[in-house]
Amino acid sequence: MNTEPVGLDATIREAGIADRDTVTDIERRAFGRNDEAALTSDLLVDPTAAPCLSLIAVEADRPVGHILFTAARIVAAPRAVVASILAPLAVVPQAQGRGIGGKLIAEGLRRLEARGGDLVFVLGHPGYYRRSGFATAGRSGLEAPYPIPKKDADAWMVRPLRDGIIGAVTGRVVAADTLMRPEYWRE
Repeated sequence: MNTEPVGLDATIREAGIADRDTVTDIERRAFGRNDEAALTSDLLVDPTAAPCLSLIAVEADRPVGHILFTAARIVAAPRAVVASILAPLAVVPQAQGRGIGGKLIAEGLRRLEARGGDLVFVLGHPGYYRRSGFATAGRSGLEAPYPIPKKDADAWMVRPLRDGIIGAVTGRVVAADTLMRPEYWRE
């Protein structure tokens, strides 16, 4: 498996089928509940989420973070684009605040761009994701799968992986079947 250095003793590697329990454990520990672990587990076997990119951050032989990118499409887009949705991103509590989440995002974006990706979407904290180049998607004519309340409109964000995509493509984003439930589209 491909690995990329994260810090002094950490690496990022692609997660495989054998890592499913590790991935769901990271999600449970990071969020302190089972919701995100169950969502991740379901997304990993959802054929409409493919192709997906699942990355694990490991420090001192201990998994400390996970990020998942799943396929998305844009309805009524004037041209075809390769899009993904980032969800979820998890870092275990004892490793938070050390840049691991940002490094997982950066490595995921790098790999998606290398695979021919055009756009990555996320519904999350604007202050956090802006540091990784995300900007409000709705202002660019890229609608979330379900309406986002006006007070949270800035939480629906997009990150282009290629020049000339933002402004050239508009429409409603459709996620994998597992993510196409209104409860997942509340910030």
